[in-house]
Order: sequence, then C-alpha cells, then structure tokens
Amino acid sequence: MNTQVDGKSARKFNLTGDAKATRIRLLDFISAPMRAFHLSWFAFFLSFMAWFGIAPLMAVVRDDLKLTKGQIGNTVIASVAITIFARFLTGWLCDRFGPRRTYTALLLFGAFPVAGIGLSHTYYSFLLFRLLIGLIGASFVITQYHTSIMFSSRIVGTANAMTAGWGNLGGGVTQWLMPLLFGAIVGFGVDRFMSWRLAMIIPGVLMLLTGIAYYFFTEDTPDGRPFVPRSGGQAFWEAAGDYRVWLLFLLYGACFGVEITMDNVAALYFKDSFRLTLKLAGLLASLIGMMNLFARALGGMMGDWAGNRWGLRGRSLLLGAAILSEGLAMALFSRMTLLIPAIAAFFLFGVLVCVACGVTYAVVPLIQPRAIGSVSGIVGAGGNFGAVLAAMLFKSESISSATAFFILGNIVAVTAFCVLLLRFREAKATSVTTEPVAALMSAD
Repeated sequence: MNTQVDGKSARKFNLTGDAKATRIRLLDFISAPMRAFHLSWFAFFLSFMAWFGIAPLMAVVRDDLKLTKGQIGNTVIASVAITIFARFLTGWLCDRFGPRRTYTALLLFGAFPVAGIGLSHTYYSFLLFRLLIGLIGASFVITQYHTSIMFSSRIVGTANAMTAGWGNLGGGVTQWLMPLLFGAIVGFGVDRFMSWRLAMIIPGVLMLLTGIAYYFFTEDTPDGRPFVPRSGGQAFWEAAGDYRVWLLFLLYGACFGVEITMDNVAALYFKDSFRLTLKLAGLLASLIGMMNLFARALGGMMGDWAGNRWGLRGRSLLLGAAILSEGLAMALFSRMTLLIPAIAAFFLFGVLVCVACGVTYAVVPLIQPRAIGSVSGIVGAGGNFGAVLAAMLFKSESISSATAFFILGNIVAVTAFCVLLLRFREAKATSVTTEPVAALMSAD
C-alpha cells in the first residue's frame, strides 16, 4: 500500500510535517502510523505467546521427556540465548530492508518451529526446537523500530511502551491460556503427552497468518514513501561505537532479561514451592505478563513526562530508580514463604519491572536517531543477555530457586546505578514539548 500524506490528512491524523504522528489515536486504523502501531503490537503479542507458550506446560513436558532440572535450565537458556544474536541481526535488517519485510519474514519463518516443537521426543530434539523458537524474540526490535519511525519524539516513548507492553502481554496470557488449551484437548480424550504437542500448533498457525497480514497492511514510512535503506554496516557501527548504547544494553538486561526469566520459571516455582495445580501456578505466573497491559505503557508515559521537563537526563534517572526498586522487590519476593505475601511481592515486582522496560525505550530512540534499528537491536539483545545470565542461577542444582531470586534481585539493584554514567547532549538528542503526555493520546 502507498498512501502518501497531504496537508489535510496530516492535520486530520495529527501528523508532523514528515508525517510522524504526534498523538496515539487508538481507534484510528487508517493512518500509516496507527496501522503500524496496531499490527506491530499484535504481531509481538503472538510472538511472545509462541516464544513462551511451552513454559506453563513444562511440568507435563518434564514428565513426558524425563527432563532433569539441569536439562530444563538448558532449554530455558537456549530459548533466550539465540535471541541475543537474532536481535543484533534484526536491528541491522530493519535499517537495511525496512520493518515491513523484516517482520513478515520473521513471522513466517518462526511459525514453523513453534508449530513443530510437538515433534520432539528426546531432550536434544526439544532443545533444538526451543533454540529455533527463540529467534522470534527478535520481533521486539522490529516492533520498537516501526513505532520509533512512525511517532514524533514528544510521544515516541509512550508509543514504544504501549506496543511493547501490549505485546509482552502475550507472555502473561500464555501462562493461563496454554494450560486451558491443554486441558481442553485432554478433555476431548487425547493423551496428556500428545495434548501439549497439539496445543503448540495454534500459535504457530496464527503467526503465519499475521505475517501475511503485516506485509499487506503496513508501510515502512509514515508518509507512505518507499523505504530508503542505510547501506552496509554504517548504522550498526555508529550504534556500536556509542558507550551509552552498551550501558542501556546492561540496564535492559536488568529489567526485560529478568522479566522473561520469570516468564520461564515462575509457573514451575509456584507449583513446586507452594504445591499448586498446574492451572493455578500458570495463572499466578501470568501476573507479570498481564502487568504489561498498563505498567509498561505507564513507564513510557513517565519517561516522556520526565524527558519533556528534564530532558534525557530526567529519563535516565527515572530508569535507574525503576530498576533499583525492581531489584529490591525481587529480593523481597524471594524471602516470602506464605502464598499470599508471595503473590503481593510478585505483583509489586511485576509492575516495577514493566515500568522499567517502558522507561528504557523512552530513552533508546533518542540516543542515535539515525541508527534506530541498530540501537534497538543492541539494547534489545541486552535483555536476552541478562536472561541468559539469570537462567544460569536457576539451572544450578546447588542453588534453590528462592536463593536464585534473592541473588538476582541484588544484582539488578546494583546494576541500576549504571544510569549515573550516562551523558547526553540535549540539543541534539531530542526536542522538548510542554504539552502533557496524557493529552497526546486519544481514543478516536
């Protein structure tokens, strides 16, 4: 589709001179920015469901494939480790080929290992499928890239946080939806070991259909003009040469990396530690993912608010405060031995980790505006790097899960102080508006 924007359309849809949206109009499915907004968050939602769809079923998979704790830990590491490299590559692909073609290719390719994981009958084949499924975690980079180039700097943090947050919501939905789907298949008389395999086909098929829709219903640029690639590795090396990008790499590892670790281990932790049913454990584990419905968007709005008043320095200090609080909340959760206090601490941690993720990507698009894809890719990879390191703690046979949570919480709290090393040149980094962030959103 090619729908170049004239002056009248720009005013109608609250667009800047370069056709970037200055408002989030949730009921707008016509303008290029809002079509990208809606399809990108939905594609990421499905990707997240597929990425972690097997996590709430791991108790059944463990019994079926006779997996040890160490082997389960290896599959968790595999599912997030390959995403590090995929996110580096996807950032470059976005700068080179644009978000529309990159997202379409990723969704179509990723659908096959998601639907095919049911073919696993040994630990090694299951490990391979988990590794391949991890590639779709790179969908986050394309989501953030697409909204970053579609929305103006005054609202980009909120737009990024909403699309990422609603996408991450898939990680919460899958924690209760997959056990329900599994239970429904069992209810039809199917063997429980066959049921977990059949359940994974559904997100794979949905990804395939969404990939086709993404190609035909989105555009690469807000004004509908053809995408202009940045040749070679220029954009990547510009991003990689900026120390601030690598500090954000570490900080994102301390928030999103911890969040996806929770997506992988929380259901099993609640089931084993509090002797809960698979469905109830999955429902509790879904709390963090469900927090993305509002908490990550709240982080983005807070980041834009702080930036509009105190610039990038304000955004970064807010990020540090959020990550510090998140780490302390995780340490508190690790000490809870009664179910109700544990749920309360888990809920608090979930809100804070989602807020921290939202604030991070209120900073990212403004660091190197000429290399948004590569910056998003590198920082996004930091989330998976953090997840791999965190998974090492939960893999250990000598460390209990509660102790692993306590250690990880303290590491996260210390990492928060990295924000003090960030330095910015405000005049080149971002433009400032005094208009309240809440006024930049509307339903129509």
